[in-house]
This record gives sequence, C-alpha cells and structure tokens, in this order.
Amino acid sequence: MIFAVLWAVFFFHGMTPGFWLPALTNILTARGLADWVPAVFVITPVCSLISPLIGGALADQRVPADRLFAWSSILCSMVLVLAFSCLDAGWHPAWFVGMLGLYSLLSGPTWGLLATVSLNGLSHGERQFPLVRVGATIGWVAGGLLTSFLLHADTSPVAGYASAAARLMSGVLAFAMPHTPPLGGAGTSLKSRLGLDAFSLMKQRDHAVFFGVTALFSIPLSAFYMYGPEFLKVLGDAHPTGTMTIAQILEVVAMVVVGSVMTRYRVKTVLLWALGFSVLRFAMSAYAGVHGAIGWHMAGVALHGVCYTFYFITAQVFLDRRVDPGMKGQAQGLLAMVSGGVGPLLGAMICGWLRGHVVGTDGGGWTLFWAILAAMIGVCFVIFATLYQGRGRGREAQ
Repeated sequence: MIFAVLWAVFFFHGMTPGFWLPALTNILTARGLADWVPAVFVITPVCSLISPLIGGALADQRVPADRLFAWSSILCSMVLVLAFSCLDAGWHPAWFVGMLGLYSLLSGPTWGLLATVSLNGLSHGERQFPLVRVGATIGWVAGGLLTSFLLHADTSPVAGYASAAARLMSGVLAFAMPHTPPLGGAGTSLKSRLGLDAFSLMKQRDHAVFFGVTALFSIPLSAFYMYGPEFLKVLGDAHPTGTMTIAQILEVVAMVVVGSVMTRYRVKTVLLWALGFSVLRFAMSAYAGVHGAIGWHMAGVALHGVCYTFYFITAQVFLDRRVDPGMKGQAQGLLAMVSGGVGPLLGAMICGWLRGHVVGTDGGGWTLFWAILAAMIGVCFVIFATLYQGRGRGREAQ
C-alpha cells in the first residue's frame, strides 16, 4: 500500500512539469515572447535557491515532511493556474514570470521532501526508491504525450492548466503517504531554521566535490529543456514536446536497473558513468547540427534520460547513506538547491548568452552550441574523477 501511494504521488508530481516545461519555449515564442525565454529560465532557479534549504530544515525540525509536501503542492497548483491565466489573458509577460517565480519558491523543496519520505517510509528504501521514483518519469512522459497528441497544446497555455490539475492531485494523494515526523529536533538559531546548517556538509572534501560538480553539471543540462525542443523544431519535428518524452521513456528503463547497479559498483563509478555518457549525449546533438539529421539529436535526447537517472538518483541515495538522520532533509534540500537553483540559474544565463552568440537566425551554429556544452561536462568528469575519493564499495554499502 505504501509503495502504491508513493508511486502515485510521484506520478502526478512528475506529470506536472511534463505538461508545460518542454513546451514552454515554444509557447512563449508563439506569443512573440521569445526574448523572455532566458528571463523565465532564470527566475525559476533564483526562487529555488533558498526554499529547498528552508523546506529541508522544517522537515528535519518542525513539520512532518509528508504534510509539508501535501500543502506545498496544493498551493503550487493554484499558482500555476494564475501564472498561465496571466499569459492566456495577454497581460504583460512580467506577470507570468512573477507567478512562475512564486511557483518555484513553493515547489523548490518538494523533490527533496518526497525523497525523504520515500527513503524513510519504504521497507527497503535504497532498493525500492528508484522503483517509486520511476512513477515521476512515467508521469512526465504521460504529460508530454498528452500535451502534444491529445491537448494539441505545444504552443498553448492549456498545457499549464493541465499541469495545475496534476499538481493538485499529487497534493491530495500525499495525505495518504507515510507519516514522516521531524528527526532533528527544534532549531535553536535563525541559521538552523533557515537550513543553513546544511552547508556544514561542505567541510568534508567528498561532499564539497560532489555538490560543486553537481552545480557545474546542471549548467549545461539547462540547455536540454531550454533549447532541446527548439532544435527539434528546427530539424523539422512537428511535435517536439512529445518527442522530448523519449528521455523519460529511457529514464524508466534506467530506474529499473539503477538500484542493482548501486549495490554492485561504487558511487564514484556510477556518477562517472553518468558524466561520461552525458558528454556523448551532447556530442550526438552537435553531430545532428552538422548534417541536419534529427535522428542523432533524438538519440541524444534518449541518452539524456539514462544519464540523468544514473546521476541524480544515485546522488539522492548517496546523501541518505552519508549524512546523519537529523540532517537528511537539509542534505536533500541542498542537493535540490544546487541542482534546481544554482546550476539552472547559471545555466539559464550562460546557455541563453551562448545560444544568442553562436546560433544564427538562419538556424546555423547549433553544432558549436552543443559541442561547447559537451566540453563543459567533460570538465566536470575530470574534476570528479580527480578530486573525489569515496569510501570504497564495502563502506558505501554499510
């Protein structure tokens, strides 16, 4: 029963961005707001910078993680309706950007909260977590396919309204999740209540390398959502939002096997595989730009799903293994901050600047764009391989 409830919550939680995030660039472009794309992809990580830490601290110290997730999701659904209503009504795009920022502020802690509830509530957390987490991936796929082929909303705010309904459902179902009370006691200082104690983890070399590389890795990943669908459209794809779900379909396969992989190989090995194949993934998109062969970009999109799963699911389990129980919520919040806040914020600015300088109005320059991003991930691979030490497979399993 617990497994089924968690799976359903993950499903609707993943469906929420699956409806609108891959379509967002094309929705804004269709309304003559292409110049606002970088602003939209900047505001969301800015608002996600601090709220994951606060959410993690609340879950560790004061509020049950399951209830915090439920009420956050219900509020998020309301704000999504307001955001896309502003866009639909033709208001100044600043209203949409502001509402989307508020949504990101409320939503920032939720992935970390779900991980905390799942890893503590499941009988075999590390082995079962990828199997419930796959519900979010399937939900994302379903959202993207519904946007393209049922709602025909690749360029319409209707995708946002559907997303709000999915988010409301995840919040309602969350009231049936396992009760997850705070484990760390009440915070005694403002620093503790804001979740800033999580930065003490950075005093350990491996943690500092891990969080630093995760932030750097998240920079080029931003381009996947910002410009992956646009490049598909340039290459002639009439349903780019639906096509982008290929990544999530491969995520499903990856999540089925990642649990057993983590029991056989060191964390460092798994994370290096993810980084190495990510270099190949962006190289495939670069090669697609050489000959205009959409198949290579689609292959890169598919490989993205595998790389994302092997990196970020392994990362969440790694933190659950390596930190004290009273810090687990804040550790997951710090991961959400660097992967959903710091990295995407820098990514929105850097990738937006890069796209504006290397991609021409005639559609040329995409090869250089994706090649530079591949090189950036190559740097992450070298840093992690060189500086991360790890405990060895036996000690990690303990």
